[in-house]
Amino acid sequence: MHKLAIDLFDGDARVKIERLQWDLAQQLLTLDQAVIIEWGTWSRSERDELRLRAREIGASVELRYLEASLEARWERVQRRNADPKVAFAALTLDDLRSYETAFEPPDSKELALFDPPADDEN
Repeated sequence: MHKLAIDLFDGDARVKIERLQWDLAQQLLTLDQAVIIEWGTWSRSERDELRLRAREIGASVELRYLEASLEARWERVQRRNADPKVAFAALTLDDLRSYETAFEPPDSKELALFDPPADDEN
């Protein structure tokens, strides 16, 4: 979004971009290509939708979920915000706190719906 000069907080633009990315990702999956979805799939329903559609295409689906404390995330954001090449829409600690309440972390039942991670040695 930064390279397109679109405000990071423009929700409508984000939805359109993610839809375009998902359309392309589905095309690649039909060609047996690996795809990484890296935008925030914050709710179980969003993750279910992507997983089920990818499975319909015949793709295996992994979920890589990494936990980090609010303090660790805030430290990373502050480092990113300090970089003049990256600082384009500085997040605040209040932003992170509000995001934390909106995120639905996957539980063990949901994680069991995904394929185990492929061997990372390749």
